[in-house]
Amino acid sequence: MKGFRKQVMLGCLLVALSVMLYFLQIRIFHAPRDTFFYLFQDLAFVPIQVLLLTLIVDQVLRVREKLAMMNKLNMVIGTFFSEVGSRLLKSFLGFDHHGDDIRSKLLVTRDWTGLQYAKVRKELPLYDYRMDVEMSDLKELKAFLGGKRDFLLRLLENPNLLEHETFTELLWAVFHLLEELEVRDDVRQLSVPDSEHLAGDIKRAYVILLVEWLAYMEHLQSEYPYLFSLAVRTNPFDAHAFAPVE
Repeated sequence: MKGFRKQVMLGCLLVALSVMLYFLQIRIFHAPRDTFFYLFQDLAFVPIQVLLLTLIVDQVLRVREKLAMMNKLNMVIGTFFSEVGSRLLKSFLGFDHHGDDIRSKLLVTRDWTGLQYAKVRKELPLYDYRMDVEMSDLKELKAFLGGKRDFLLRLLENPNLLEHETFTELLWAVFHLLEELEVRDDVRQLSVPDSEHLAGDIKRAYVILLVEWLAYMEHLQSEYPYLFSLAVRTNPFDAHAFAPVE
């Protein structure tokens, strides 16, 4: 309320100053007709000024605000991949019948261009995703995700993530997989239908995770080369990944 009063007082002061200046103009030049002519001419342009400010300035501010929001979201996404995402990709690869095929497509290097990222992004939906829960250790996956439950919940509670629908969808897919695993006492003793059901849950999270990881790598290469360097050296799709710089 105090700030509003200050704004009203400032507005009244500026209007009074303007009236005084017009009055002085009339007293000095004795041409009230010209003064009122230009006054109304200026007033006639005010709606156009408001329109320009609304369409241009407001839009520029919105774009800047959105960019700032996306930078914050990318920080959250980076934390997700450091804590969960990269390890989860390695785990999912173990359930993938054609894991070697997807590995060969995602060996990102410093030489990758935007065209190469776009090419792989188009190829990912065409990939033959065939997951088999018997190929790797579901109990280990269950333990890993269970240890990250609180972290995933904190991410889901972040209201800013609503601006990033795909990443929010990824979090829900991963959290749903965790819940499916936790309601089963022994994930090593599953019926065939139950195994197929879990394979479908893994596939859902796997597909979205691949897309998000690729977008994250492209963002790092463009904006944070030093983080990208580490991400390349720890690429979960590189069987020979070696973090120390040689």
